[in-house]
Amino acid sequence: MKKQIFLTILFDYYGELLTVKQRNYFKDYYFENLSLSEIAENAGVSRNAVHKQLKIIEDKLMYYEKILCLSEKNRKLEKLADSIKDEDIKKKIKDIL
Repeated sequence: MKKQIFLTILFDYYGELLTVKQRNYFKDYYFENLSLSEIAENAGVSRNAVHKQLKIIEDKLMYYEKILCLSEKNRKLEKLADSIKDEDIKKKIKDIL
């Protein structure tokens, strides 16, 4: 899986564990597609500071996934749900996920 996609999935699970500033940097970079320079200018910090924060955020998201495994567990549950033949049960499980 492409790193950018994987990180945005992890952000969905663990984003609330980041600081407000970190969430904003992540959203600006990954969702709004702003450059490091644009984010730095908007935040009143250096480009290097934004780069460093994005690296810290990526490391945190990977750490949370390593410990909690929510994304991995969800993937496994989706695969298991897909293998269920009973469509009613399958739909109920997918609604929960």
